[in-house]
Amino acid sequence: MIILFAVDKIPGLHLRATSEAEEMGMDLFEMAETLDEFGNDYEMFFRENASKLRAILDHYEDHVEVLEGRSISEGSVSRVHHVNGEKLFSLDERRLQEVEQERRLEDGSNFINKIGLMVNAEIRGVERVPEDKRFDRNWTSPLTLFLSPNLAISALSTGMMGPTYYSLDFKTCVICGVLVPIVSAIPVGCYAVFGAKFGLRQQILSRYFTGNIMGRIFAFFNVISCIGWNAINVLPAVQMLVSLGKLPPWAGCLIFVVITCIMAFFGYKVIHVYERWSWIPNLIVYFIMIARMVKAKKFVWEAHDGSKVEAGNVLSYITTIFGFVAGWSPSAADYFVYMPSDTSPLKICSAMVVGMSVPCIFTLVLGSAFAMGTKSDESWNQAFEDNSVGGLVNKILVEDSLHGFGKFCVVILAMSAIANNLPGSYSLALATQAIWSKLARFPRLGWCVIGNFVSLALSIPAYYVFADTMTNFLSIIGYNVSIYIGITLAEHCVYRKGFKGYDVTNFNDISTLPVGIAGIIGFLFGVMSTVLSMNQTWYVGVIARKILGDISFELNIVIAFIGYNLARPFELKYLGR
Repeated sequence: MIILFAVDKIPGLHLRATSEAEEMGMDLFEMAETLDEFGNDYEMFFRENASKLRAILDHYEDHVEVLEGRSISEGSVSRVHHVNGEKLFSLDERRLQEVEQERRLEDGSNFINKIGLMVNAEIRGVERVPEDKRFDRNWTSPLTLFLSPNLAISALSTGMMGPTYYSLDFKTCVICGVLVPIVSAIPVGCYAVFGAKFGLRQQILSRYFTGNIMGRIFAFFNVISCIGWNAINVLPAVQMLVSLGKLPPWAGCLIFVVITCIMAFFGYKVIHVYERWSWIPNLIVYFIMIARMVKAKKFVWEAHDGSKVEAGNVLSYITTIFGFVAGWSPSAADYFVYMPSDTSPLKICSAMVVGMSVPCIFTLVLGSAFAMGTKSDESWNQAFEDNSVGGLVNKILVEDSLHGFGKFCVVILAMSAIANNLPGSYSLALATQAIWSKLARFPRLGWCVIGNFVSLALSIPAYYVFADTMTNFLSIIGYNVSIYIGITLAEHCVYRKGFKGYDVTNFNDISTLPVGIAGIIGFLFGVMSTVLSMNQTWYVGVIARKILGDISFELNIVIAFIGYNLARPFELKYLGR
């Protein structure tokens, strides 16, 4: 046990001592009683009592350390004792480490963090955010965070896949584009609540949801997911810039990655401010595109044939949309750790669901409508074939249309990729730190830079196989996320039974966390489900072959939930946690 002495009458005097020096508190309190004689003049008091204070400290020199000028709030202590009207604070080693951790963050513990402090960047990584450090009291933060990402060009390109890649009619695309985002946004909203409630990052929370071992594995998967998504997400934006002139694809990828990296480097505040407002120019450009589409009269409804093939394609398209929206689940808590813990969970969750689903519905339906033009006009179809999403957008806005102003609109819309990549660029650094404690010693700022340039290396070759790359990757994200949802749903609802079942003060103490055996078994059940039901260009599962579609995300949630519940009681019985 470590003791922290704090004498209320002597501000700034805080001493850390071992239990052998516990009686030192009485000597300090006796000295403090003379403070009134100095008219509460602290400087004179310390000057006159310097020798006495030094004698007390020398007597216990092997067991005490002065914490100069540092205060400790009652919220950070485990017990408070009252002696002669004064307070003696007791901290266990874990709480003391948290106090030391905050001091290192405030001072900048290494060269990279010192640079971050100089430019007012967020240097906090996976460390828990104390209540007194939570500054974000704006309840609209969950509402606005994903407005811009879901009005970005990647959402539009996902909507275009319905008619072009899956050969669906417009009515079917609208039904999928309206219903699936609402359902997919619900788990993201629920996970966001945990960030504000506990001040912990999502992949640290995974240790409670899935166990210590599986939580770190999910953190690794989330790093891969964030890096891959960032690489894929810039591709339609690069296509748009390339369609305007002679810009090489590698240069376009570099532009987006560098800008995103710089903004993600600054962290929480910059990301929230940028996402709050950057959707406005995107929306204006979309309305301009709607006007051009109406004037061009290229839209067609195209009736469906109700075949088994089309039914299978609908299921595959649903999985793609689910991966696009619910793919934020393994990162959701990261963006709200600075909100007070007493913020209404209902407000956070409902704001997230509305803020994600409404713009996503708008953009998915709009993308499907634009893509229907490729069915009625060969020149539109050729533009899409030649340069995918960028070619079609360029056809609508520039060719035989708005010319120079149209090019300006294309550039504005292309820049929306930054808004979609910012959250992922932020979370990949945090997920990296959550994998292993030694990785957490390297600053968030450094991992942010490294992760973004790995994304750059992947985005350039992926540019040339965009459609297959994006659909396959979004589906794979959906597989992983659905397994994650199934396991966490079981742990929170069946075993934790709500928020009161968590002790988040011990997130780094593996001796108190679930081991993760049940999490691994639940994950393997989910993998089995995926193998049976997935439908990709490179592999089609047994169930998928029979129905000609992909039902893995629906099945994964159920199967992972069952697998986890089969194993968790045995883990609790024989391992005790």
